Amino acid sequence: MLTIVCRIIVSIGVYFTKVPSFQQLTLPPKPMKQKILVKFGKKVRELRLKIGLSQEELAARADVHRTYIGMIERAEKNITLVNIEKIARALKINIKDLFDE
Repeated sequence: MLTIVCRIIVSIGVYFTKVPSFQQLTLPPKPMKQKILVKFGKKVRELRLKIGLSQEELAARADVHRTYIGMIERAEKNITLVNIEKIARALKINIKDLFDE
C-alpha cells in the first residue's frame, strides 16, 4: 500500500521576529488609511445624511451592494471612477461636489 501526503504552504505575509530563546510570530502592521479615502468617505456620509438617505437606500440608488457604501464611508475601499459616478448620480450631485471641502 502506498500513501501519498500533500501539503499546501500558504503565505499570509507574516514576519518572524528573533527572540532570545524562540521565534515569535507577528503580523505585519495594518496600513494607515489614506487621507483621500477618509475625506471622500466623510463627504459621502455628509451628503447622504443631508438628503436623509440610509446607506442601504443610497446603495440601491447607486446599484452597488449595501455594505459597499459603509466600506466607502469608513475608508476601507479604494473606490473606482465608475462607482464615484454612480454615487454622485444617486445623490443627484455633480462628481466634483464629492471632492469639495
